[in-house]
Amino acid sequence: MATGRRSTLTLAAFAAPCLPLAAFGLPLTITLPTFYAESLGLGLELTGWAWVLIRLFDIAFDPLFGTVLDRTNWKWGRFKSWFAIGTPILMLAVWMLFMAKPGVGPIHLFFWLGVVYIGYSITVLSHTSWASTLSADYHQRSRVYAFWQTGNVVGMILILAMPVLLGILKVPGREDGYVGQQGLFIVIMAPLMIALALWRVEEPKVVHDASAPRTQVMDYFKMLSRPTVRRVLIADLLMGLAPGVAGTLFFFYFIRVKGFDRIEAAGLLLIYFLAAIVGAVLWTRLAKRSGKASSLRISCVIYAAVQFLVVFLPAGNFLMAVPFLVLAGLPYSAASFLLRSMMADINDEERLNTGKDRTGMLFSILTGTQKVGSALAGSSFILLSYLGLNAENPAASTAFGLLSLQAMYAVVPGVIGLLAALTMVGYPLTEERHAEIRQKLGERDATHPPPPQEDTVPLDVAPAQ
Repeated sequence: MATGRRSTLTLAAFAAPCLPLAAFGLPLTITLPTFYAESLGLGLELTGWAWVLIRLFDIAFDPLFGTVLDRTNWKWGRFKSWFAIGTPILMLAVWMLFMAKPGVGPIHLFFWLGVVYIGYSITVLSHTSWASTLSADYHQRSRVYAFWQTGNVVGMILILAMPVLLGILKVPGREDGYVGQQGLFIVIMAPLMIALALWRVEEPKVVHDASAPRTQVMDYFKMLSRPTVRRVLIADLLMGLAPGVAGTLFFFYFIRVKGFDRIEAAGLLLIYFLAAIVGAVLWTRLAKRSGKASSLRISCVIYAAVQFLVVFLPAGNFLMAVPFLVLAGLPYSAASFLLRSMMADINDEERLNTGKDRTGMLFSILTGTQKVGSALAGSSFILLSYLGLNAENPAASTAFGLLSLQAMYAVVPGVIGLLAALTMVGYPLTEERHAEIRQKLGERDATHPPPPQEDTVPLDVAPAQ
């Protein structure tokens, strides 16, 4: 595994695929549910159930694919290879979901949503696992994942800027949020950016004990017994759920409750993510000074405070809304890249304890918790439909439904953010402890050469004997 400092150009090339992947991930949470519920007329309840049920399937897929990742032994690299394989699957499903026309039924939504999550899981899990190999240094890992997260935020900004720009240019499509144009952008950008990363960035080989037991699906559950893993997973679940709920309800809240039109709301979301780029730099520097867990705690508290305060935002006042969205955006990046950097540190601990590299398995656990959070966030549609919010006919929404929307958007995520901060109190895998682990690994790895990489594809997924 690499130990030095990666160049800015190398990390920029590595982060390039985040632009289209995040450009897809944002509509997947925010634009597409609204598009299918409102513009295509499937309704809040059916759309909410589609996202919840497919997410549950997707969660079950992750440990299986994590096992395959850790058993893959391809010369070109296990993570790079699967990253390339997942790309065409994702692109086909994106096209079918984003280009849907009125008249499509629930079968179309359920099937292509399932396919898109398979492709998305393969690409995202391969990419984030690959990032963990680019540096073994405690602080450089934060830098690697900060580039990764900045790429994600830039991708979100590009996809958010599209409706604003197209609205200014008076391009047709404002009613459905320019979903078709967003899908076309993703389908064009993804192959180009992914090809750049595959060409410019190598995948360092991780030294592990070839005699150690092979990864099995049951290892997924054994990992959950580790205190460090549990803390990271709980924090990731909570910090996936909180912004997931807020993101899913963002347009409903700012349009129905605060009186902005869709283009103004998209502009506010754009400001939010611009602030998140600045936040990635700030949290990287704070993590270097105070540690990853401490920085994460601070970001969670700030996030919670801003969510509580947004209820006092004057309706329809765009200039007054800008400071709120800036303050909300600053902590957004922290959890995503700090928790992944922390999971990479945990993998070093796992290699020291077992002799086996569990990168794919550990990151599949992390993506699994994210998806649980997103699935629960999607259920907010179902709950609000029962509480009196009407997606197809805003005038039919009850006063209690609108009050529930306000509580779900502002208060619930704020409380969850405070709970996430509590999980990081007393986190044991500090910089000093990681330095000890790396020293012991270095001494042991010096006596174990890297395992040979095959030219063929000896992928054995049979259970260990």
